[in-house]
Amino acid sequence: MNQSLENQLVNLIEADVWMLSILDIVRDLSLADCWIGAGFVRNKVWDVLHNINRTPLNDIDIIYFDRSKATKEQDLEIETQLKSLYPSLNWSVKNQARMHLRNGHTAYATCKEAISYWPETATAIAVQRSATHDIKCLAPYGLEDLFALLVQPTPDFDIAQYQERICTKAWNITWNLLAIKTGDHKNP
Repeated sequence: MNQSLENQLVNLIEADVWMLSILDIVRDLSLADCWIGAGFVRNKVWDVLHNINRTPLNDIDIIYFDRSKATKEQDLEIETQLKSLYPSLNWSVKNQARMHLRNGHTAYATCKEAISYWPETATAIAVQRSATHDIKCLAPYGLEDLFALLVQPTPDFDIAQYQERICTKAWNITWNLLAIKTGDHKNP
């Protein structure tokens, strides 16, 4: 991973008290291989690069990996716990040890492998805060696309679903500097 971009991402997060508080809340859950990803990271970088204060998040995507607790009920229990403590936030908790079933893939071995199947390279990124307050980053495709404002599909994501997602999300309305690839090899 590009160390300079990773340092930039860490600096952006460390300067954001709200993000640090969310990372601390999730760290304190003590879930195995636990991260916050997708819009939590992506929107922050895009907001900064567009001089936007903060766009609202649809949810806070928490992922973890624990084969011993790979049930939807366990995820819902954690969400309920978080909602009771912090009702103003929309929490989404998914154990990646079970998500391969929903996605029709072979079993994932780690969260890093699981997020490599997420839709866009700029979304397939997650962060965590350690007990020593270090920010760690997972980015199977690096951070280049995120910081270049480039939206393109990950290699293993269904192109039709990707294209539908791009239309539905309409990110280019909020972040007008984005370069969005269609995913169509004839019309990149």
